[in-house]
Amino acid sequence: MKNRIRRLHFTTASEAGELLRAIGVEPYGIAAMGNKAVHVNLLVEGLKPKVANIIKQEMLSLGGDAAVSRGAVDCSVARTDVLLMGTEKQIRRFIDKASLQPFGLKALAEDLREVLRNDARDAFELKTPRRRIRLAGRTLVMGVLNATPDSFSDGGEVTDAQEGLRRALAMIGQGADILDVGGESTRPGAKPVDVKEELRRVIPLIGLIARESDVPVSVDTSKAEVARRAIDAGAEIINDVTALRGDRRMAAVAAGAGAPVILMHMRGTPRTMQKGDLCYGSLVGEVRTFLAERIEKALAAGIPRENIVLDPGIGFGKSVEDNLRLLARLGEFRSLGAPLCVGVSRKHFTGAVTGVSMGADGRFAL
Repeated sequence: MKNRIRRLHFTTASEAGELLRAIGVEPYGIAAMGNKAVHVNLLVEGLKPKVANIIKQEMLSLGGDAAVSRGAVDCSVARTDVLLMGTEKQIRRFIDKASLQPFGLKALAEDLREVLRNDARDAFELKTPRRRIRLAGRTLVMGVLNATPDSFSDGGEVTDAQEGLRRALAMIGQGADILDVGGESTRPGAKPVDVKEELRRVIPLIGLIARESDVPVSVDTSKAEVARRAIDAGAEIINDVTALRGDRRMAAVAAGAGAPVILMHMRGTPRTMQKGDLCYGSLVGEVRTFLAERIEKALAAGIPRENIVLDPGIGFGKSVEDNLRLLARLGEFRSLGAPLCVGVSRKHFTGAVTGVSMGADGRFAL
């Protein structure tokens, strides 16, 4: 090859703008061409063939394209997914045209605008009862502290609040930005814990950590009473693996306290999540749909959108391949407009990938 050629992958117009400036393009040219350099693929699920065909024709007229089911052409299918393909500029021009058309296209156009807005967002701020936590620029590290006898990795090691505090301070020294304290194991097959026992395990420890450090504490619980008492003791975030489904009072507790919530995807319960059929028709699509529905439930309960964090539930009701697929496609959750919390430490699938086995006690061994 005589010429130096390489393929570029831009995800934002600003990235394209940097290269355009380096080339020496005029400022007006940078403004005009930035969005042309960013290719966008948007999947819209379950549209009527009539609508899908309109979308395809409009995208083609703009120099882009839209993939539809072969049965959409003669309307032999009731519904079809549609994959819009084009530059960001073409997609935005399509949105402008669709907003003036009938058959639900106006509502679709507004949803597409929201997706593009959310996808471009690169900073969030959680407002807790004690502070504001800015999420931007780097990934914050959450240290997990299990005050349980049966959790993987550290089950049974936190014997009392003082030992828990010692471990918490060690995590802070190692760079933890948030500490997540839990009193009920959520490992596969874990048995439920009653409220009284969970309170005994976590409330004194949370109180000590809140008094002895300035690192925000998250309480890992699905029980409203535990969350309420934990907030009173100094916790600032509620990490609910049931996404507000385990206790109907949880949403009200979070809204009343002004505490951010972490909503996680999980099929079944910790006791059942890894049993039976782990197959998904559309893994990312199903997880995303679930999280979108939980956002709406949280909003309806009075939890502000800016205080909602999403967790795709790595290791919760997923196969090894599912976990890897979710990690590879985390960017697709940006369209929901919320920050992500991703828990991957000491999960079974990491051993499957690295060849390091995990014992029954949750410890890895070569």
